[in-house]
Amino acid sequence: MSEKNVRDTFLEYEKQTLSPYACLTSQSKGRDKEYVPCEIRTEFQRDRDRILHSQSFRRLMNKTQVFLAPVGDHYRTRMTHTLEVTQIARIIARALRLNEDLTEAAALGHDIGHTPFGHAGEYAMQKCYDKEFTHYRQSLRVVEKLENNGQGLNLTWEVRDGIVNHTGKNMASTLEGVIVKFADRIAYINHDIDDACRGGILSPSDIPKHIRYILGDTSSERINTMVKSIIKESTDKQYIAMQSHVQSATDSLREFLFENVYRNPVAKGEETKAQEMLIRLYEYYVANPDKLPRFYRERCESEGVERCSCDFVAGMTDRYAIEACEELYIPKVWRGPKEE
Repeated sequence: MSEKNVRDTFLEYEKQTLSPYACLTSQSKGRDKEYVPCEIRTEFQRDRDRILHSQSFRRLMNKTQVFLAPVGDHYRTRMTHTLEVTQIARIIARALRLNEDLTEAAALGHDIGHTPFGHAGEYAMQKCYDKEFTHYRQSLRVVEKLENNGQGLNLTWEVRDGIVNHTGKNMASTLEGVIVKFADRIAYINHDIDDACRGGILSPSDIPKHIRYILGDTSSERINTMVKSIIKESTDKQYIAMQSHVQSATDSLREFLFENVYRNPVAKGEETKAQEMLIRLYEYYVANPDKLPRFYRERCESEGVERCSCDFVAGMTDRYAIEACEELYIPKVWRGPKEE
């Protein structure tokens, strides 16, 4: 096989093997900017690689999932969450004969614009910048306008659609994008239970018996039940869904998490401090735009200092935000010369 026809072979393979409901790469709406096609990779494969190699993706390793800036090595971060979402989404897409490359790219990018300190950071930006601020819109902004020194990643329309429509009432236009929405919820429900048990906030036996009876007693059992339910309900269908009894149990488990983990003062006791810290950082940079990094400072005239200050603060890692706040507001301890 010559190097020049590798990509065409992939495209032909999609036509021959994927479901009639799959989004074929050859049918993509394309990119906003002109580009030279790759001889080896399909467009969705290129999107996956562009996301993986981006700075914003690397920063996810130091952003909160549930527990703020956790000290333990085994708690999830936003990056490990993203990897678990991607793995679940790919399994579902493969089983349904949908476009695995599109699914993978959208899953890897779905939280790329998430704020530091998880949803606490999102709420902070809503308070100080814009009540309509959301992490999924910020993720779209990152890949379209902020990454690659302001050039964006020039992703395909379908991947961007999957990123911005992965949560809430939003619904992606492709089945592959909808899979990411389901995989995101499956992943965070189960790994957040795991982390809460590790942190001593929950015990597996705390989960109501009727939920465990349907979904299983362990994380792997629950994920397996949820994934198999989607595959059974969605095979050869023009929609993605869980079987009704599994969906009901999953919704009940999610509500159980909100009551016992996401609103738990032990797990979330520091969130108010984190929000206040991010708000102070945002207000500082709005008042002192000359202190913004050059990239954001140069965009202030065209996009406004508020927008650019939000972009900078939202892109911080937990650790960077803490260090920035310490640098600005915590006085340094005086150390005189060493005595002989």
